[in-house]
Amino acid sequence: MNRRSGAGQQRRARRSSLDLPPGDAGRTDAVQRQKLLRVHGRSVAWIPPVALLAAIAAFDWNTTGEFRVISWVVLVPGIAAAICGVWGTLVIAALALGTFVLEDNSWPHQYQTGLPDFILVVAGGALAVLACVVRVRGEQRMLHMRDIAETTRSTVLRPLPPGWGGLEHAAVYLAADSEARVGGDFYDIQPGPQGTRLLLGDVQGKGLGAVAAASALLGTFRESAYHEPDLGTVAAHLEVRMRRHVHYCAAVGRDEGDRFATVVLVGFRETDSSYVEVVNFGHEPPLVVTPEGVRSLPAGEGLPAGFGELAHGAAPPTRRVPLIPGETLLLVTDGVTEARDAAGEFYPLRERVARAVAADRRVAEPARLVRFVRDGTLRHCGGRLDDDTTIFAVRRHRPGERSARSPFTTAPPGAP
Repeated sequence: MNRRSGAGQQRRARRSSLDLPPGDAGRTDAVQRQKLLRVHGRSVAWIPPVALLAAIAAFDWNTTGEFRVISWVVLVPGIAAAICGVWGTLVIAALALGTFVLEDNSWPHQYQTGLPDFILVVAGGALAVLACVVRVRGEQRMLHMRDIAETTRSTVLRPLPPGWGGLEHAAVYLAADSEARVGGDFYDIQPGPQGTRLLLGDVQGKGLGAVAAASALLGTFRESAYHEPDLGTVAAHLEVRMRRHVHYCAAVGRDEGDRFATVVLVGFRETDSSYVEVVNFGHEPPLVVTPEGVRSLPAGEGLPAGFGELAHGAAPPTRRVPLIPGETLLLVTDGVTEARDAAGEFYPLRERVARAVAADRRVAEPARLVRFVRDGTLRHCGGRLDDDTTIFAVRRHRPGERSARSPFTTAPPGAP
């Protein structure tokens, strides 16, 4: 792939990022083009076709009778059809026809282009208006589909309020399919009476089947993470839900094979902030990033969710890992760790993060860390994302820092 196409993919990947303003997320190329043709809120799309019409009329007026070009006005409605609305195209087509009639009739009879060119200009204007109607309807359909995709994404990857669950967090999601804008990666934070639980996962495969599986797992997590006092029970629910989803898909004729998901489940206790509980379903182990350096959590011992029958239905064990307030937990999907450069080398995540933190301690902050990993991944792979990519960083606030403490510690059952 050449440099220009790679840069284009990188720009599309950046637009898929969740850290962009909501208005940018659902914007189509057609809408962006229309915005470029506005000045101070007013449309200037009519200027190019009108300028061309004036140029053709002026050129025809200053030529000899043997070289008439007024019939070239048939091009003007076609240009309007590409950049103007339906009514604008209709007006410009009528203006082109009127200009043709006035200009042609101003010449002596022997130099007039006559009826054939008149019919050509009329037919060209009509076809241009019809083409504009088709284009506008296609853009409206595209906007509608983008709205559906955006609604689906916000449902699967719901927006997380700042300080949600007493955690400072930042996340970026880059879809490998820039048009679909959502895939099999998922993450969430769920506060509850037992503390705050965090989830990050990656469903095997792509497409709507992966999105459906991710949605099923997130729904189970949001309920069980709030109600269940033990993190291991939450993990068991996720395992069962994955297998139930696969069986359901097979029952309705959508046999997707051995669909599974790698998942990391983290629990932050309200009563003890010196450690976190971690359940790892075969996922890349998270990194702990501090101003002093980077360390990895223990590798996951469990199988991916959906393969629990091979382990006699048992969920992976729950591990207690030291993590004090102020230390940042970095979780990524394999879109980061398996990103390759032109030489086929994987992105060295831990080494790059350690080097960046050594150079600037502020990189350990969740927002800066996520931005650094996102930019580094895109640079490493030249913007060519072969898989959905999620970068998620969280940390518990240090004592004395402002935090949005979980409102659900004493909440009644049924709270969100």
